Amino acid sequence: MRTAQGLTLEALAQRCGVSRSMISLVERAESSPTATVLERLSAGLGVSLAALFSPEHREDASPLSRRADQRCWRDPGTGYRRRNLSPPGFSSPLELVEVELPPGSTVAYDSIRVPPLEQQVWVLDGTVVVTLGEAVHRLAAGDCLAMRVDRPVAFHNPADHPARTLVAVSTGARA
Repeated sequence: MRTAQGLTLEALAQRCGVSRSMISLVERAESSPTATVLERLSAGLGVSLAALFSPEHREDASPLSRRADQRCWRDPGTGYRRRNLSPPGFSSPLELVEVELPPGSTVAYDSIRVPPLEQQVWVLDGTVVVTLGEAVHRLAAGDCLAMRVDRPVAFHNPADHPARTLVAVSTGARA
């Protein structure tokens, strides 16, 4: 994505606040970055976090995503797990992601996106405390929070068991 946008390592590093060496390690799959690093990279590239895990849109992409084929990633720092549910490469105005937050974990994203992301978080199991700027929302199973991510956001699981959410992110793409 970086080279497709004509960005040097230095230019992307300046955009996102991640060192050139870390970007290089991530691109060569020699480092397992944290969720925070990936979020900064996605913001610097102007794409959603989910877009880092899926191929570019293709005309011949299948509209079906089988569970066995869905990409899953685990944050090495927090154990946070995300599974991209949406069909890879299929053009759609939204992406679906399943997220599991381990007990007591917090995942914080501090990048200010331009344009901001629109997303909804639906809690499937457990409790999640979402902090968007100064606003704090405590969500229980069945609760859904719609938000414009235009300021720092953090997700915290205060419980002693995992929390699972379904996140729908507007991509801006048209089907």
